[in-house]
Amino acid sequence: MSQYYFPIVLVFLLELFRLTQSHPFVFTSSSGQQRKAQVEWRQPDDDWNIQTVPRSVHPLLENQHNVHRLPPTSYAVIDSENHDDKILKRLMEIKENATARTLFSYNKEESHLPPLLTKTIKYFNLQQVAFELETSVMSQVSCTACKAGAGLLQHYIRTGKSKEEIIKTIYQYCVNLKIQSPRVCEGVSQLFGVEVIYVLKRVTIGPDEICSFIIGDACEDIYNPYHEWEVDFPPVPKPEVREVQLPSEGAPVFKVLHLSDTHYDPYYAEGSNADCNEPLCCRLTNGRPTTPNGAAGKWGDYRKCDTPQRTVDHLLSHIADTHSDIDFIIWTGDLPPHDVWNQTKEENLKVLKETVKQMAEKFPGIPIFPALGNHESAPVNSFPPPYVQQVDSSISWLYDELDIHWRRWLPASVSHTVRRGAFYSVLVRPGYRIISMNMNYCNNKNWWLLLNSTDPATELSWFIYELQSAEFANEKVHVIGHIPPGHSDCLKVWSRNYYKIVSRYENTIVAQFFGHTHFDEFEVFYDPHDLGRATSIAYIGPSVTPYYDLNPGYRIYYIDGDHDQTTRLVVDHESWIMNLKEANLYDYPIWYKLYSTRAAYAMRGLRPVDWDILINNMTDNKELFDLYYKHYWKNSPVRPECDFECRKRILCDAKSGRSHDRKYFCEGVEAKIDEYNKGWKDWLLSSISSSERHAHNDNGKGNSASDKEHQGGWEPVDADSDQHQHLVATALEDNRANPSVQLAKG
Repeated sequence: MSQYYFPIVLVFLLELFRLTQSHPFVFTSSSGQQRKAQVEWRQPDDDWNIQTVPRSVHPLLENQHNVHRLPPTSYAVIDSENHDDKILKRLMEIKENATARTLFSYNKEESHLPPLLTKTIKYFNLQQVAFELETSVMSQVSCTACKAGAGLLQHYIRTGKSKEEIIKTIYQYCVNLKIQSPRVCEGVSQLFGVEVIYVLKRVTIGPDEICSFIIGDACEDIYNPYHEWEVDFPPVPKPEVREVQLPSEGAPVFKVLHLSDTHYDPYYAEGSNADCNEPLCCRLTNGRPTTPNGAAGKWGDYRKCDTPQRTVDHLLSHIADTHSDIDFIIWTGDLPPHDVWNQTKEENLKVLKETVKQMAEKFPGIPIFPALGNHESAPVNSFPPPYVQQVDSSISWLYDELDIHWRRWLPASVSHTVRRGAFYSVLVRPGYRIISMNMNYCNNKNWWLLLNSTDPATELSWFIYELQSAEFANEKVHVIGHIPPGHSDCLKVWSRNYYKIVSRYENTIVAQFFGHTHFDEFEVFYDPHDLGRATSIAYIGPSVTPYYDLNPGYRIYYIDGDHDQTTRLVVDHESWIMNLKEANLYDYPIWYKLYSTRAAYAMRGLRPVDWDILINNMTDNKELFDLYYKHYWKNSPVRPECDFECRKRILCDAKSGRSHDRKYFCEGVEAKIDEYNKGWKDWLLSSISSSERHAHNDNGKGNSASDKEHQGGWEPVDADSDQHQHLVATALEDNRANPSVQLAKG
């Protein structure tokens, strides 16, 4: 969520044009023109030896046969012939039995537009279309601005401008063009300027390659030999793939809490301005609200605001009371707030200490397995590899502190890898291991990777070593991390290598858990050689923060537990939320279960193949997708409408465990939805035309169809008339009421 400082590169665009007129100079580009590096830089040697690193080989916990009550499934075994009919029946049951709370809707302001226009806007969702267009256009503008800004920075560096002069120029243009408030401009230029200048002095690539690296697909996919690499696998053949069986009914299970993206804001102020023009609002520094509706709520706000202390306290107390039987917790990062222009190492460490202390007090004796988020560093997204050891640039200030605080839950054997790269591997129980990845080494907003992105911190090589050892020991592995590997924030080359690893060790990795997006979603992984075969599933947990337009939430997983035939698969999971609008309205926050997965989607199990079937069903079944979309937004009353492009994007996200490769995974889904969309448009036009003809006939414009034909045609209806508006509105309502017609025409 750190995209807010990137538009500042726009300030360079005007300066770039000025310089090209008065001082012509040449940018490096992918066309092949050579450029000398500003600083002769070589990556220091790294003598870290994976095989000498201590490993967790003694179980942290002993086996125990816990008995937890699973959520009700409320479905019969589904056969392929009437699968769709049973899903539709299940959806109707959910609607009929839903409470007022789960059907709570946001009463938007009534429209004052003419009835025809109002109906048409609702049908075509023109506002969402405009938003998608704007987003698409802005991604290209950002690419253009990025290239201009990177080129200008490199020009300033070559011509000998000092660091202070460059930072001052960034600040002046940011303020003069009113890109952000002066204090945000100052903070961003100071925090990020030093790092970016340091890196750009040492890279030998130009603006095209830099921006393709940072932005990804929206900025072309330019080949860059400095960032093309592949991990090495041991010379051990992949075992025969075994079909994943459903976990045994009635067997013991673990009950596991998943918390992610807390973004606790110690400076949140009830009643402050929630409608500010900065990346984070709801603080006293944002001033007073200009209208009563602009005031920050007591328990949080749907606008650009993070989580107040009272909400974090209430959440943890609720979980401790309601789920006192949880066996362990996975905690996937992003603890500090979104004030990315105003952060210091000291402030972020303070948030880390406070939240760790609170978790330990609220859940005494319960193991917690943390992963590092991208907001823990200062500045945000800044995670230099281990070879960067300068005092002012090294990341050891954070990793050393993590080791101290995480040690209360983790064995001493993980200290070496935590201090090196904030990743670790723990044998939790006999035959069951958790591996925590530092996903910031796949973060394409991490400018340090421009120096060399080749397996930073040797994390993926270590990951392979751990998985191969687990395979030899017949252990099952859960992977946890922050940024999902298929997300656009994950560097393409890193994600591609990670995908290969997951494919190679599909018999060992049985589940993955991430956060970062703030939404309630998932990613399916497929066999790279057979996209029809799902191999792994990544669960993406909802955020605690409402930032933004979201309700706060958390997940509960039920995992196949300790017994002889255990699969360690997720048997079921629940998502719990708090309705923020009601909490602020009645000053009484209530956390409730939004849904449990198997019951909501009529799934037989939660294996990779079951999630792949769900994607296919949501592609074909709009009502099923709408249910998923409600859960995706955590039932937010201010969630936007979802048109066809939105539906394609969300389903494509679910199929993309590999980043920046959507064409490879999404072609079938997008083609189906496009065809469905085309059928709707054809049906609407023909319905309107048919309605007009019938209306003219009924209103006496002609006595019969033969009379009209004799007169040489149908008289048009005035497009501004009430009659015409009524006809279109009727057609749209009939369309909703008779979906079989849509499908037949589609």
